[in-house]
Amino acid sequence: MPILIVEDDDSVARFLKQAIEEAGYATQTEWEGEQALRVALGSPFDLILLDVMLPGMDGFSICRQLRASKIVSPILIITAKDTLNDKIAGLDAGADDYIVKPFQVGELLARVRALLRRGKSALSETVLSVGDLTLDATSRKATKEGKTLALSATEFALLEFLMRNSGKPLTRLSILQHVWEYDFEGKDNVLDVYISYLRNKIDRGRTSSLIKTIRGTGYQFEETNVS
Repeated sequence: MPILIVEDDDSVARFLKQAIEEAGYATQTEWEGEQALRVALGSPFDLILLDVMLPGMDGFSICRQLRASKIVSPILIITAKDTLNDKIAGLDAGADDYIVKPFQVGELLARVRALLRRGKSALSETVLSVGDLTLDATSRKATKEGKTLALSATEFALLEFLMRNSGKPLTRLSILQHVWEYDFEGKDNVLDVYISYLRNKIDRGRTSSLIKTIRGTGYQFEETNVS
């Protein structure tokens, strides 16, 4: 399946297309928001590179509608909007990652590789269970008390890494490098944002969170009591 590029700036679209195709991936490019939404709803894509400022419909709206329509393809927001509120808005809309223009090809491709690998599990153990929480790496489904949790690709990858290392203290850097596969150099709070997302989904009915904060280190996943 190809990678969908949604970008209305012709020079940027050509740059993205060349970089992605030279890395060995097929692409399809759309320039207008509503048409891009129709294409993304009608065909499966391994990844969607999505600009925010588009004619017809903005990228955040496209992202929300795709997630509401149960489209689970990883979405990488590409935009010049660089404030923390903009990043949080993109993640809240359902995006899995966010890159700000201008950027280096190497960083773009690192993020693309990270998102593309989310759909594959290189580990032999496919079903993980901690208390009432179960994760199936083959079907890419997580359940709590038998009920399916609605997780984005990034949320799933983060939860899988935490569950595979249950009981072990994990540094922030090790989590970032495994789940995102590039170095934030301690300047991005995206990990904290996603930890918050996961806690809201897996900790209902619990007296304390399954994801413990280790001050000065990172996080540790461990079973806790249910109230």
